[in-house]
Amino acid sequence: MSVIKFEEIKAGAVQRDDAILTIEVGEKELPIGGHTFELQVTDDSGNPSAPQQVMVIVADTEAPTAVVTVLDEKGLPVTANNPVRYARNFTLDASRSFDLGGGRIVSYRWRLLD
Repeated sequence: MSVIKFEEIKAGAVQRDDAILTIEVGEKELPIGGHTFELQVTDDSGNPSAPQQVMVIVADTEAPTAVVTVLDEKGLPVTANNPVRYARNFTLDASRSFDLGGGRIVSYRWRLLD
């Protein structure tokens, strides 16, 4: 089994003497989406095969994390059970929400439950 860094195969063809190739991918090196890899093998007589392609789909399978901060009418964070003053505006701030799976948050769905 051969192990290479993603930069090596990104820079050009990589030739090895064994059939297993592990590619070490760092954070954000291979973006979400489809990526086509190609293999061509050569026998001991020097005869090359026709190229074979395979698509690897990098998918974001991690759920994002919602983070909500309550801000008072002056835009200051509220603490200790989130009390807000009666008949005063307040803000729900979800800007610290994040997705560790490599994606980006594109929608925020708010709902009053009680």
